[in-house]
Amino acid sequence: MSEPVLEAIDLTRVVDDGGNKKVVVDNVSFRFCSERIYTIIGPSGAGKSSFLRLLNRLDEPTGGEALFHGKKHVECTACQLRRNVGYLFQEPYLFEGTVRDNLLYANKDLTDDDIARLIEETHVRPDQLDRKVDRLSVGEKQRVAFARLLATEPEVVLLDEPTSALDPAHTESIEKLIREIVACEKLTAIVVTHNPEQALRIGGEVLLLVNGRLEESGPAERVIVSPESDAGKKYKARLL
Repeated sequence: MSEPVLEAIDLTRVVDDGGNKKVVVDNVSFRFCSERIYTIIGPSGAGKSSFLRLLNRLDEPTGGEALFHGKKHVECTACQLRRNVGYLFQEPYLFEGTVRDNLLYANKDLTDDDIARLIEETHVRPDQLDRKVDRLSVGEKQRVAFARLLATEPEVVLLDEPTSALDPAHTESIEKLIREIVACEKLTAIVVTHNPEQALRIGGEVLLLVNGRLEESGPAERVIVSPESDAGKKYKARLL
């Protein structure tokens, strides 16, 4: 196995839940290698998004640590880390102004050629560049948000249910886009999804989280269709 670009070592997060302590991420360790796609699946409340947020310090761990190229997250500023490990939220949030404004906000040094490449890769239409973002559909906004994320030239992209607000047609196009971007930009993508069928379509490696714990990982087809762990078999049974 190649050296990991991102690594979780015993990552744990405990939150206050109405005066009680709740473990939302429970001692998770995993090595994410470069230029690969990973999807994180599990039942509602499994800690999928909570784990993702720990990987670029949107939240801080209660225990354990995360490493980027072997360097502890706490040794980097949050801003430096997030340029290398970018995050795309469930619902696209764009700044006021045009599509071009949003791209330049992420990287003021973008040339016209850079912008043309970004919108081509993310399938944003050239005639939308100077359009106000509030005139875009949700699917169009998600593409712009993806282009803006790529403008920071990250090595890893963290995608938190990036198609949850989209209709089936747009969902399929974003899934295809993720695969294309990883191949074209040589990125590592870590995608949280509530839909195991989506994980199968995206491919790559799957992590199954249940009650905050990593119960199983491996190729998508095996983990979802032929799970080996008891937790994986129970998860599959609930889907049938």
